[in-house]
Amino acid sequence: MPQVWHARRERKRLCKTSQRPTMIRDGTKQVAGSRRRSIMILVAGGTGFVGGGIVRELARRGKQFAVLTRDAARSAERFPGLAVEYREGDVRDPSSLEAAIAGVSSVIGCQQFPNSPIENPGKGHTFEEVDARGTENLVIAAKAAAAQQYIYLSAVGAAPEGYHWFRAKWRAEQAVRNSGLTYAILRPSWVYGPEDSALNRFLAMSRFQPFVPLIGAVGKQMMQPVFVDDVGRATAECLDNPAATSETFELGGPEVLSMSDVVRTALEVAGRHRLLLPAPTFVMKALASIVQFAPGRPLTPDAIDFITMDALGDPADISEKLGLTPTPLRDGLATYLTKRD
Repeated sequence: MPQVWHARRERKRLCKTSQRPTMIRDGTKQVAGSRRRSIMILVAGGTGFVGGGIVRELARRGKQFAVLTRDAARSAERFPGLAVEYREGDVRDPSSLEAAIAGVSSVIGCQQFPNSPIENPGKGHTFEEVDARGTENLVIAAKAAAAQQYIYLSAVGAAPEGYHWFRAKWRAEQAVRNSGLTYAILRPSWVYGPEDSALNRFLAMSRFQPFVPLIGAVGKQMMQPVFVDDVGRATAECLDNPAATSETFELGGPEVLSMSDVVRTALEVAGRHRLLLPAPTFVMKALASIVQFAPGRPLTPDAIDFITMDALGDPADISEKLGLTPTPLRDGLATYLTKRD
């Protein structure tokens, strides 16, 4: 049975959400008003890491868009120098979406819960609530608002069976496919960039210690790391390119690498030489089974499973149909890492 979100205090806050005005950020000032301009695109999850890459690409292309956020005031400083309209709403609360989605013709769904993949059921921060049910809520709201298009950011591995996070992504995909809207689905592999919480964690550890711990058999899980800017470009391209209609694209980088390869390359680009040490999976899961009860749930056994899985996404289809060339890892890292980092 699907999990039920019982956070009473959150529900009260959500009820207030749909009554708040739109906040428009133009880089220098913030304007509040109850009247909302007609827009083309609504980005759900636009304040997050992957969503940020999408928002910047939309702005670069001169698209008219707004970002769905739970708190416009807190989000106002997210994109300095960009004119970004924030519409308040929560994908978990259908009543908050009607006003937020008014006037929208295309929806981009890339929402994630805070601290993903570490779930916090007490706060409704789960794959079931945010990815699966959240997407279903957005699809219903999009259809009610007469939107025409939905672009969904899923993940490689989405399937009707397997780990619950893959099932949640699959359920979200099916909601989009069966919506009657024009759609495209992107399944990114392991995404990296200036704001990612994974690779940057390893780099942060390397600042203060001569080694970097890797969970598993010295980081042997395989992946095709994809640059966040490439995800932004692919998403924006799906909005306008007819070749993307009704397609499901895997989105990975051009190289198949192990986690240790990825971390080692990042250290090299940053000009650091560190030893990579194994942290056995069973030890980390035992530790996670304890610390998951600590405030903030810093780690869970499920999260260990999530981050030690292979993440391979073949970019051939999106390169052929949309003409996009994925960025090699070293080139992507070089855009934001320097020898002094």
